[in-house]
Amino acid sequence: MPENRKATFEKWFAAVERRHLSKLTFSEVRRALAALSSIYVERRERLESGAALEGEGKRAAFALFYSPLHFLTIRGIVRALGLSTPSPRRILDLGCGTGAAGAAWALECPALPSLLGLDRNGWAVSETRWTYAALGLGGEARRGEGIRARLSGEGEAILVAFMVNELSSDERADFLPRLLDAAKGGRQVLVVEPIARRAFPWWEDWSAAFRSAGGRSDDWRFPIELPETLRLLDQATGMDHRELTARSLLAGTRA
Repeated sequence: MPENRKATFEKWFAAVERRHLSKLTFSEVRRALAALSSIYVERRERLESGAALEGEGKRAAFALFYSPLHFLTIRGIVRALGLSTPSPRRILDLGCGTGAAGAAWALECPALPSLLGLDRNGWAVSETRWTYAALGLGGEARRGEGIRARLSGEGEAILVAFMVNELSSDERADFLPRLLDAAKGGRQVLVVEPIARRAFPWWEDWSAAFRSAGGRSDDWRFPIELPETLRLLDQATGMDHRELTARSLLAGTRA
């Protein structure tokens, strides 16, 4: 990674703090984070309706807590798998959220790729545009269904981070062969999900399918020192992210 990008995460997170804590207090964000985490852990049936990003509080909590964790997790995986060289021409970030995951991959590349972020949520698309601009990345974000995106383009990488578990079983069944076809066609496909307390029943099937296609499946643990605001939010909600954990599937040109 070029020298002038080493402090990029810290500068970006400071900008995210200014952006969201100018409108809400820390206590308000903490309460919203508790409600948001409850949706992810205990009330997952509400995810399809967009409940996770309803209201300014949950949006700020997502941007201040989950987005930086996603950034750091993807950065760690990209480094561990050596996905920065050769640099992809473009990263297609499906279900992009705030754009942090795709941005983390792009910033690791010697030659900055362009980015295309797709998300069904209008606020997420706007936040992704802000993220790209704040990090000096070229690209665009559009509102759309990532599972129906056109998966083509030479030199393209496809990132599906923290999205597949939010799909219905029918959507996952349709999406898997499309991703594997894209990998067979020369695209690099990276799928990332958390290591959850409750097992994802679909994960083993996807893992077997990726390995059968010449890909790989990995579990990750990365020790991390969080920025102070992120650490305090983590502590206030009873979480413990001194270590980031995730699992990934990779298929395509660098698997």
